[in-house]
Amino acid sequence: MNRTEATVPMNRVVLGSTGIVSPQDAFGALPIQRISFDEAERLLRRAVDGGMSFFDTARAYSDSEEKMGRALHGLRDRVAIATKTMAKTPEDFWDDLHTSLRNLRTDHVDLYQFHCIDRVWELGDGTGMYECMVEAKRQGKINHIGVTAHKVGTAFEAVETGLYETMQFPFNYLSSPRETELVSACERKNMGFIAMKGLAGGLLMNADALMAHMACFPNALPIWGIQRLEELETWLSYIEEGQPRMSPELAAAIEADRAELAGSFCRGCGYCAPCPQGIVVNQCARMSLMVRRAPSDVWLSEAWQTEMDKIDSCTECRSCVERCPYGLDVPAVLKENLEDYRRLLARRVEAGSAESAVDGRGPA
Repeated sequence: MNRTEATVPMNRVVLGSTGIVSPQDAFGALPIQRISFDEAERLLRRAVDGGMSFFDTARAYSDSEEKMGRALHGLRDRVAIATKTMAKTPEDFWDDLHTSLRNLRTDHVDLYQFHCIDRVWELGDGTGMYECMVEAKRQGKINHIGVTAHKVGTAFEAVETGLYETMQFPFNYLSSPRETELVSACERKNMGFIAMKGLAGGLLMNADALMAHMACFPNALPIWGIQRLEELETWLSYIEEGQPRMSPELAAAIEADRAELAGSFCRGCGYCAPCPQGIVVNQCARMSLMVRRAPSDVWLSEAWQTEMDKIDSCTECRSCVERCPYGLDVPAVLKENLEDYRRLLARRVEAGSAESAVDGRGPA
């Protein structure tokens, strides 16, 4: 990456009324589920040493909290820790919170969030869920109350209640005007905005463009999903060297990605899992994009051919559709990707080269 004159100092984001301050460059800990405890410790400690101070995890991210607790033990005064609960009852809320505190090796979390809500919990709604947050805050087990959502209507509803101090929502340069307006709505309400899915599930790869776009929204705090040291070093370099200014070249790169990726596509969030037929839905449903935007040999391997063939066993039970936060017709998307994948394989055989197999475009 060439950073010469086209940089500005790293933005420092204040998360609304929480007063939490972070470089506009934070750590999303979902991917550390996939690496060892030792690897996660090295990664997280390097993030702190490199200037990151906000770390986001969740009770639903298998052992991510435990890895974070081990890595950040002894560094608690240097970091803000956010985690989440998918609880639907007060009993499960308290079970999740106490488990999270134990996993994270701390007596409190800086931000506790209702995770991927499909309804907005409010005071006096009869569920007792928001009251749990209030009581946990009174007890000093959480400092601030937040919420995460994937559906923009639900997100706006949460903002309008005035009950939540932060909103976490998917946001990147593929976001719709309505989704982008959510960032401004949070700013007007003095509500912190945390941008998840900044890489669109791994489909966006131009770090300069991502950073330059995010810099246009000084109240947005991106939590980049990180699992490899080389990825981390890219993000840390912006803290040291500055954020890229938006330039004609970066704007053109953004427009090219928008043209290619606009519309409904699988973000790879994984909320559809598990599939009764064993289909790896959050990869297979975006294979047409992955095979064109990443080294194709990996995705055209025999292992992935076997995984893609499982789509033939789909019974259209639609359990994935019910769980998809983006409202995708998942069985249809899977079948479109399988048809395109098999066309690519056929071209590969004909051409004798994986590279020539990915010249054409299929359905996204």
